[in-house]
Amino acid sequence: MEAPTIRSITLRDNPVIAQLIRKVFEDMGVPKKGTAYEDKELSCMFESYDEPNAAYFVLETTNGIVGGAAISLLKNHDGYVCELQKMYFSEEARGKGWGNRLLTHCLAKAKELGYNGCYLETMPNMNAAQQLYLKKGLAFIEDPMGCTGHTSCPVYMYKSL
Repeated sequence: MEAPTIRSITLRDNPVIAQLIRKVFEDMGVPKKGTAYEDKELSCMFESYDEPNAAYFVLETTNGIVGGAAISLLKNHDGYVCELQKMYFSEEARGKGWGNRLLTHCLAKAKELGYNGCYLETMPNMNAAQQLYLKKGLAFIEDPMGCTGHTSCPVYMYKSL
């Protein structure tokens, strides 16, 4: 599979990226309750990230969309911090360094938008993702920031930008 392009999500991508994310949850045995799986914006990602301080990017090959990730203002938090959201990849896209490219792209966009930091929540069994986040300068923190609604995600990470 050739290296994908990174582009902003479009309206026609909504069903594809929603299906991809749901499949990752099912494949990895991630709880559906208290996670991004039940987020209302999962079915309308283009509309949800079509805001001045947000962006959703997809990874696309000639075979179609193989992953995506977003940044958006961290809800219920004092300060201008973004949350890395809904970063998932199809099975065939994992382990190729594409997550590094997409995360670099998201962090650059966050800096461009003037965010002071980047926060994320993840699952304990998503070890490859955690290693990527650590490599990009995020660090584990003890307590959640803001209120994402993802009560089943017990791993918190943060990076000052």
